[in-house]
Amino acid sequence: MKGLEEQLRQLVEEACGHPPGSVPRQRLLTQIIRLVSKKLWRESTVYYQDALQQTWLYFCRNICDAYDPNRGTAITWLNVYLRHRLQDFYIKTQEENSRKAFATIQQSASGDRADIINPIDNIAAPPDPPPILDHVRLWVERDIDGDLRQTHIQGRSDVNCQVLILKRLPPEVSWKELAQEYGLTVSTLSSFYQRQCIPRLRQFAETEGYL
Repeated sequence: MKGLEEQLRQLVEEACGHPPGSVPRQRLLTQIIRLVSKKLWRESTVYYQDALQQTWLYFCRNICDAYDPNRGTAITWLNVYLRHRLQDFYIKTQEENSRKAFATIQQSASGDRADIINPIDNIAAPPDPPPILDHVRLWVERDIDGDLRQTHIQGRSDVNCQVLILKRLPPEVSWKELAQEYGLTVSTLSSFYQRQCIPRLRQFAETEGYL
């Protein structure tokens, strides 16, 4: 793997030395794609190819500006992007299925049919969660040094970064629901989350090579 990483690093450096759209750059990017494609995350969802296409488009447009080889391999960088796109497609698919299910219920209720179709039957089973989410969840739950539990809203040790991060991981609990649950305002919760929890999440992601 180390040999592949070094090879990719050299190819990226060489490709970015040529002008955008030039034949040499295109040839080198194609070579990189061939090497990387075998190492990318794979799954059997119907929208995988669409997510993969978006990933390659992002790669060709941003490899020389957004990718930093000192912070991780090109494979890790692309896998993170690909998994984000897969998550986007999953959410979009679930929303579309929910709308279709609701429409079916309305049609059944307005007609002479007595049977009401269960919307759950029309919603596809969710795919396995991306490993990055499992990794984040495990890190939060373990909270080995206790930092996430100890970082809480003043006077409310029960409202801490460990609790909020877990609740905001997909499928996330809305800020409105959290505000009702803890008896706090949405602005208080979201402000604390942005100031205290997000930086800790970002630091973890950088340490693990996700950013």
